[in-house]
Amino acid sequence: MVSLSGTMVTARDAAHKYIIDRWIDEEPKGEDARLRQVLGEVLSNGVIYHCGPVVRKDDGGKWHFIAAGPTTSIREEPYQGRVIGALGVRAVIGKGGMGEKTLAACKEHGAVYLHAVGGAASLIARCVEEVEDVYKTEFGLPEAFWRIRVKNFGCVVTMDSHGDSLHKDILEKSRGLYNEMFGL
Repeated sequence: MVSLSGTMVTARDAAHKYIIDRWIDEEPKGEDARLRQVLGEVLSNGVIYHCGPVVRKDDGGKWHFIAAGPTTSIREEPYQGRVIGALGVRAVIGKGGMGEKTLAACKEHGAVYLHAVGGAASLIARCVEEVEDVYKTEFGLPEAFWRIRVKNFGCVVTMDSHGDSLHKDILEKSRGLYNEMFGL
């Protein structure tokens, strides 16, 4: 178990594709370069959270998270390893685990995958102390980059920087028990 406090960035499918297309596969220019600089500072040695929050804006124009549950991470498998390596990300939070490419990138770059509890979106939102900024709202609010400050955000390390995967271990053990139960 770990408890995180500090600034992190949410990023889902559209955001990961944007990072690859506009920051990694080509030299960022103009607004893309500015955003790469701003978010790159947070993500270097920082955290990406696979989350599509439910948000509201108060009368003063400030955003607040109402629900902040993790989204299924495996959808980011085509991108995540390259994002970790290019941006120096040290932790990725989501649910369900990720594949071999991400596990290899965690080992190569000293990163971890953290599992947040699915179904606890309103409780997790209580850990979000402040929405510091939002970028790329044209992707849709759930797909935008949200820069948030959290306190006591609880997670479980399920893929580590040594190449170990709790997801893989549980799957193998479950498969063995299944085969034993059914005589396979």
